[in-house]
Amino acid sequence: MFKHLREDIAVVFERDPAARSTWEILTTYPGVHALLIHRLAHRLWHLGLKWLARFISHLSRWLTGVEIHPAAVIGRRVFIDHGMGVVIGETAEIGDDCTLYHGVTLGGTTWKKGKRHPTLGKGVVIGAGAKVLGPILIGDGAKIGSNAVVVKDVPAGATAVGIPARILDSEQARQRAATAEKMGFSAYAISQDMNDPMVKAIHAILDHIASNDRRMEAMLKALQQLGVALDKEALPEDRFDVNYLNKIVD
Repeated sequence: MFKHLREDIAVVFERDPAARSTWEILTTYPGVHALLIHRLAHRLWHLGLKWLARFISHLSRWLTGVEIHPAAVIGRRVFIDHGMGVVIGETAEIGDDCTLYHGVTLGGTTWKKGKRHPTLGKGVVIGAGAKVLGPILIGDGAKIGSNAVVVKDVPAGATAVGIPARILDSEQARQRAATAEKMGFSAYAISQDMNDPMVKAIHAILDHIASNDRRMEAMLKALQQLGVALDKEALPEDRFDVNYLNKIVD
């Protein structure tokens, strides 16, 4: 028990720059309190004292703002930052060294019994407000961006953002990983230059259309200079405003 507590305190110092003392962590960090109480509730659950386990987890929710079902399996050195609004379902499994920010939901998508909540590998980071739903697997070292909604497996080391969540391209993921390594952590599993992959694709299409329009205008001007008669329908009337469209896509 005390070994786990020492690990809980150490991981807060490691991942939260605001932490100043052990006493502060023990008295003011609801994520730490929630995990301590969950370990008691989890043990009672497996001893068959299911009502008592649920009642203790209910009290923990009232005290910390974190709702963890007593049957959920949580590994070591897990850090729940801020904590308020975190929901972890009955069949959820969280690997060692994971980080969850406030508002995260590890929820189910069916009313049927059995495995219906996510499994997180080791070192997973889930940003604030993200929803990870269903019996899916989030691979080791994966990152889920803030407010993402994940309903499919995420490969190890990948980053998923958006609604529904999409996997970022590998080059961007490598750049973010390098930045996170320099910083020491990746706050909320998202960086300032991270865009939804679908938005990036739309921007690329718009830029390509604008480029084609410029080429077409150049061709028409060249034909006119050569004396080729052109119908009015072939002449461009309304210029394609790519800047305006890029703004509304953002």
